[in-house]
Amino acid sequence: MVGFAFAIGIESSHHVSKEAQQRYLEARNWNVDKSKKMLQETLKWRSTYKPEEICWHEVAHEGETGKLYRASFQDRGGRPVLVLRPGKQNTSSHDNQLRHLVYLLENAILNLPDDQEQMVWLIDFTGWSLSNAVPNRTARETINILQNHYPERLSAAFLYSPPRIFETFWKIIKFFLDPKTFQKVKFVYPKNAESMELMQQHFDIDILPTELGGRDNSPYDHEEFSRLMAKDDIKSAKLWGFDNTHSPNVHSTAVVPEPEPAAPPAS
Repeated sequence: MVGFAFAIGIESSHHVSKEAQQRYLEARNWNVDKSKKMLQETLKWRSTYKPEEICWHEVAHEGETGKLYRASFQDRGGRPVLVLRPGKQNTSSHDNQLRHLVYLLENAILNLPDDQEQMVWLIDFTGWSLSNAVPNRTARETINILQNHYPERLSAAFLYSPPRIFETFWKIIKFFLDPKTFQKVKFVYPKNAESMELMQQHFDIDILPTELGGRDNSPYDHEEFSRLMAKDDIKSAKLWGFDNTHSPNVHSTAVVPEPEPAAPPAS
């Protein structure tokens, strides 16, 4: 693993953890040359996009309707869950939508338990139609970011109650998915017993939102979520070596492909 880091010109495995190296190797079926190219492209992307410098207050307006947020619950494996509700789309800016997504990907990774490296996506299609679907360009870039810059971070994506018309959209999007990601996509239909059994295998129904087949009818609270994200911004700033204000002008010189959850300080 350390040899792989040296091979791409990284001076220390501290900058690219062994776990991160393994994810890139797995994503390219352990082909070192392809993995090296993939990791180099991610390092280049992070050096310009600077996802670790995005603060919640910069993207909070994108999340006002609850179209994308990190859930307060985990799956049965303890993985963080991102809830996506595309029917609640409230903006049209391609760039801002992607920054909001990247912020929450980083946030989910920040909140990974020590024994997990992956997250789960729950996509609720209530209210979705082709009229409020994201443009193909945004969908393609979303897939590109997830597959190429956050490899092996997705455990599964559950598409809950997609309407029949979604099949048209899916026929286009699925061609941009690599085979590994494609296998992680699960279609769930509330009137199908087998589908619901799949949900129960992965989630505690008592804490799952009602709109996703669970029993929790608590609505998304944007103000409460914003307070949680503000606290996480402080945690992220400490991880990345920013000052207390999380100023984008003060940052660590180390470039890493993804944030690694920091171990809690000794008491």
